[in-house]
Amino acid sequence: MSAQPLSPPRTLERLAPLRAVRRAAARLRLDGRSAVVALPYLWLLAFFLVPFAIVAKISFSEMANAIPPYADLLAWVDDTTLSLKLNFANYQLLVSDELYWRSYLSSVRIAAISTAITLAIAFPMAYAMAKSPRQWRPALMALVILPFWTSFLIRVYAWIGILKPEGLLNEFLLGLGVIHEPLQILNTELAVYIGIVYSYLPFMILPIYSSLEKFDLRLLEAAADLGCRPTKAFWVITVPLALPGVIAGAFLVFIPAIGEFVIPDLLGGSDTLMIGRTLWAEFFGNRDWPLAAAVAVLLVAILVVPIMLFQRSQKDAPAVH
Repeated sequence: MSAQPLSPPRTLERLAPLRAVRRAAARLRLDGRSAVVALPYLWLLAFFLVPFAIVAKISFSEMANAIPPYADLLAWVDDTTLSLKLNFANYQLLVSDELYWRSYLSSVRIAAISTAITLAIAFPMAYAMAKSPRQWRPALMALVILPFWTSFLIRVYAWIGILKPEGLLNEFLLGLGVIHEPLQILNTELAVYIGIVYSYLPFMILPIYSSLEKFDLRLLEAAADLGCRPTKAFWVITVPLALPGVIAGAFLVFIPAIGEFVIPDLLGGSDTLMIGRTLWAEFFGNRDWPLAAAVAVLLVAILVVPIMLFQRSQKDAPAVH
């Protein structure tokens, strides 16, 4: 009986991609540190900048009866001349048409109010988690992330069953005698706020809790010994130390909320105007891909520019000791 060749261990098979990365880094003359730093930039290049460049290119095209439904920017005039045709009418329409700038303003308003409500709910919860006994914190953390174990779409649909006129909330309030007729909550802007706050609450709690967990409670004791009232100590000591988590949580809630489509489509009514629904209508309803791409490019600009300005201000701000 002939001996069977030994198969390579599974560990070596798993290291094969790592060796390929090392060989590529060696060819580019990158050391280990440079290669590790380059990986996030390559990720952004492949999955953000390249798709964004494609969308930006489509935004300067003209709508056409073709598949895909837009005309090419470059076209041969003759055998030796290549013509570049840029269409700025899509961006002009975004400024001149009331529907689009109202959609942007409404989205910013709803996202900002939702972020403020989420912060008002999340900060006390994160503060309580940070002050709880250390052995309880993993369980409290699990309770915060527990909703993520269920599909986002299913959770939004569950709110339809709760908020509709014959839903659980109205039945409960009618049973208690608090109301005498069902409340119209579904298909209103209030339902959108409820859906956004519920869906994105963990994204606000976790960064604030991460900041407050490192908080030294002896600072509050020292402030009390020096005659500082608890309310003033909270604003002077606790809030500044938690500010990095608050800012991170605000970005994590505001950015996805401003482009939200599922929640306003399922919970909001026809009067709830948000740019996500307008974008979907242009892409799939009107099949005007160039105009929809222009809407998306302007939305990215609205989100990215404030973040860049904030990062620059943080970089230029003097260090506080």
